[in-house]
Amino acid sequence: MVHHASRRGEVRAVGQSEEDLRLQEEGRVSDTEPNFVESGRRLFAGPCDFIFASAKSSDLPPIGPPEIAFAGRSNVGKSSLLNALTGRKTLARVSNTPGRTQQLNFFAVGAEPGAEPLRLVDMPGYGYAAVGKEKVASWTRLMEDFLRGRASLARVFVLIDSRRGIKEMDEEMLDLLDKSAVSYQIVLTKRDELKLAERAAALAAAEAALAKRPAAFPQVAATSSRDGEGIAELRAGIARLLAERIA
Repeated sequence: MVHHASRRGEVRAVGQSEEDLRLQEEGRVSDTEPNFVESGRRLFAGPCDFIFASAKSSDLPPIGPPEIAFAGRSNVGKSSLLNALTGRKTLARVSNTPGRTQQLNFFAVGAEPGAEPLRLVDMPGYGYAAVGKEKVASWTRLMEDFLRGRASLARVFVLIDSRRGIKEMDEEMLDLLDKSAVSYQIVLTKRDELKLAERAAALAAAEAALAKRPAAFPQVAATSSRDGEGIAELRAGIARLLAERIA
């Protein structure tokens, strides 16, 4: 590997950004992954536009480019994470009122020249008691139909509030994903709201829960939309996943 000095005086590989080097120094990304960090940054620096909304399974868009879906309890910080991931403030609505996302929202993410494009899918929040049973049943059917046999669905990120941990409603979603044979990964949100001494315990608890689910991706991501923690790593993971699908 060819190296040269960075602006800060460290030695880094050609093509490795300052962000790559920072993550590598902190031990959060291995030295075999810097290109994924840069690819992820460039991927999400491009266009990202709302393209489709599905309120029922018959309205699902045709199978197309790889899709990454985001699921989680209402008010888990899903909209904030999507905005942070794409570097935008209003891609997904941020609201203190749970239950605002009532359909599957599809967003087209721009790609580097020659790379396969990507879609992000914002799924309805679950676990909001004020929503009527009929609406909950409708959302559940929509999610089940979307997850079942969706060949373009590369992964579902299940967002868990770091302060709350995995609850019964989350377990039900994980059961649904296991049943649907869909690749999924847990993402802990709002990590900045935990004390430093609490962070390791929250991560360990999520990892222990996944150990009982061999179909799940074993690595737990920890993020904060407020201070940007874990966002570069999440982008890198998505870039790696896309590279593996087109290899």
